[in-house]
Parts: sequence; C-alpha cells; structure tokens
Amino acid sequence: MTGAGRYHLLLESGGRPVQHGWWHREEVAQDKFRRCVGEYRSRPGARVSLFDEEAG
Repeated sequence: MTGAGRYHLLLESGGRPVQHGWWHREEVAQDKFRRCVGEYRSRPGARVSLFDEEAG
C-alpha cells in the first residue's frame, strides 16, 4: 500500500495539534484511537479525533 492511508487520527491539546497518524485499515486505526483516548483522557484540554477521509 502507498500513500497516507484512509483513516487519520489527530490528538490536540489546547486547540493545537500534538500528534497524528494515518492508517489504511480501519481496525488498526480504531485500536490506535482507543489507546490514545485511554492515555490522554485525563489530560485537560486533550481531544482525540478519528477521521475517515473517504466517507467524510
């Protein structure tokens, strides 16, 4: 597979991007999302978003 991937994970803190990643497979992206939420949910102002670039 080439390119960035279909699924984009974005971690923001204080309204600014802190970390992001791209995956081709939804199950991998969902796993990364769950891990990120688990790790950052207690931090004030943290926001974790998962986007499907093909579905909008």
